[in-house]
Amino acid sequence: MKKILTLTLCLSVLLFRATAQDDMLSALGDPEAVHGPVYATFKGTRLINFHTLEVPGERTLDFRIAHRFGNFNTKGYNFWGLDGGASIRLSLEYSYDGRLALGIGRSNVDKTFDGFAKYRLLRQSDDSKPPVSVTLFSGIYATSLKDADDGLLNVDKYGNFSSRLSYCHQIIVGRKFNDEFSLQIAPTLVHHNLADDLGDKNDVIIVAAAARYKLTQRLAITAEYGWRANDYAKQEYYDSFGVGIDIETGGHVFQMHLTNSFGLTENQFYSRTADSWGSKGFRLGFNISRVFTI
Repeated sequence: MKKILTLTLCLSVLLFRATAQDDMLSALGDPEAVHGPVYATFKGTRLINFHTLEVPGERTLDFRIAHRFGNFNTKGYNFWGLDGGASIRLSLEYSYDGRLALGIGRSNVDKTFDGFAKYRLLRQSDDSKPPVSVTLFSGIYATSLKDADDGLLNVDKYGNFSSRLSYCHQIIVGRKFNDEFSLQIAPTLVHHNLADDLGDKNDVIIVAAAARYKLTQRLAITAEYGWRANDYAKQEYYDSFGVGIDIETGGHVFQMHLTNSFGLTENQFYSRTADSWGSKGFRLGFNISRVFTI
């Protein structure tokens, strides 16, 4: 018992001295005691489809190309989706101060134009004060499709421009747990001004999760899942789910993945993913990002 008490006392003294020394160094402004923000929680502003909590750095322009091939379940005749039926989105994202980012994009799915704003509200510190990063996101989407029934029913469902619009709002909360693993959760609201069918709801509530695990200095595996919390449509839709890899090559980040979502904007993949993994309704896709300092 005496040995245990003696050892406990010695450890307590050492811990007290170490804590006191850290406090003294911090008070004196010792560089080793100064804590800073955590960087590269995720390697890009998007993981697969989902936005991450990251924004471009100061005075940085990010040019992005997103591409999704056709469904794997179209089998060999369509070369498992590679022969056609692809979706593509081109976009630009810019931040002047590294906190507020603005972006624009164009997707061939529903001929959609989109714009968004992201703001880094909190940034995780390496001393866990704060312990998480928080980023706010809002996006607006406008389809330029013609009404397929226009002229048949003599009614244009897009007669009012507001009927072409939909919105997405998110609070993205994430943490880099160590050099390898990062995780984020994002409560999400998607609003469609025009619902698909009579009786459908305009609002969709989603809880979106995304994770990244770093394997090497230039390679990481990724995954994302968007759980739809409410029943909002007559048509059967599915939760968006994707898995992939990030490959860093100098100024580029190349992302390859499998996802069941054909749409490339939040109003599409969160609320209107029409294919399921269970029926092999996933597709091969990739994102390419190139950043420029302006």
